[in-house]
Formats: sequence, structure tokens, C-alpha cells
Amino acid sequence: MPQNLVLVQGSRFKAQGKRILVSSLQSPVSRRVWLSAVCCVLFAASGCGYSTRPGLASRFQTVYVKPLVNKIDVTQIQTGENRFPIYRHRLEVDLTDEVVSRFQFTGLLRPTRSEQADCRLEGELIAFRRDPLRYDASQQVEEWRLNLVVNLRFYDQRSGVLLWEEPGFTGDTTYFARGAKAESESTALNRAITDLARRIVERSVENW
Repeated sequence: MPQNLVLVQGSRFKAQGKRILVSSLQSPVSRRVWLSAVCCVLFAASGCGYSTRPGLASRFQTVYVKPLVNKIDVTQIQTGENRFPIYRHRLEVDLTDEVVSRFQFTGLLRPTRSEQADCRLEGELIAFRRDPLRYDASQQVEEWRLNLVVNLRFYDQRSGVLLWEEPGFTGDTTYFARGAKAESESTALNRAITDLARRIVERSVENW
């Protein structure tokens, strides 16, 4: 064995021209830590480690996010109390924009025009619900949950093949209407949109 290498636990380490004794590897705990580190290096080198594109085929680099269609019947919006929930005009546009922004933020699929895209995301906004979660001492609703529900489909834009679909896909948030933590329903709805967009993008890039 060359003098500038020393064998420790079956692996080679540089030793500045002479044999060295790695005393820190003498304890069982240190050896376990060292072996764990070696295993992690070998696992990563094998190509089986974490990928920034966890479920995407390599041919998918760009995505066309088709504007979502609003199919909500505002006369059928569900709420747990008599007070009618706030319904935002062009809600489907806000959600579509947030999905595009989320794709741009993650960098896993680059949003582009239909004719340039490798895959296509499309769907419909089908429900907006508000349900009471908590009441105060006077039996007034103190905390609400907002739900946004969509039907989704994801296509190979080149072949037209449907890759997956998710009916009733939901994003949500909660908010306090009373007390020190009270906030507007509009602010909470922004969070629900962000939550749903995040879930949509995660679903688009996970294993199919």
C-alpha cells in the first residue's frame, strides 16, 4: 500500500505521507456515524438520491396551464350559517395566475404557450365552501374553514394522452372571524387560493 494512504475500516484516506491513526473511529458511536456517512455518499453516487424532478419524465420540461373554467353556481354555494360567504369575481382567474406563479417558483416545469408546451394542465373550479369550525360563548361562529374544489386533468401535449386526472381536488384554509386573531374572509381566501395552487403543482410533478 502506498505510504500516503492508510486503510481505515475498509476505506482509504490521505495521510500526508505517513500512516495515521484515526482515534476518533475507535468508539462504537463514532464508527456508526462514519459508516452512515459513507453509506449516504455511496447512495447518492448510485443516482438513487433526491431528485428535483421527483415524478417527471425527462421529456417534460414545459407546461401549458389552460385557464380554469368557473363552473360554480353561486346560488348553491355552501355555508354553515345564514351569512352568505364572500364570493370573489374572477376567482378562476386568480387561481390560474397563482398556479402559473407556483410553477415558475418551483422551476420544475416552465409555463409556456400551448404550441410550445410538453404537457398541459386544465380543469374546472366547481365548488367554494365555508364551514364553521368553532363557536364562541354566545354561539357565534368564531372560526371558519374555506374550501376551494377543482376537477383537474393533466395531458401529454404532444400526444394528447391523458396522464392523470383528479376530480374533487381541494385546497383549504381556516380563519378567525372574531377575537384578537380576526381577519377578513378575503384575506383567508387568498390563502386558500395559494394552498390549492401549491397542491396542484405538487400533484403535477409527483409520481403518476
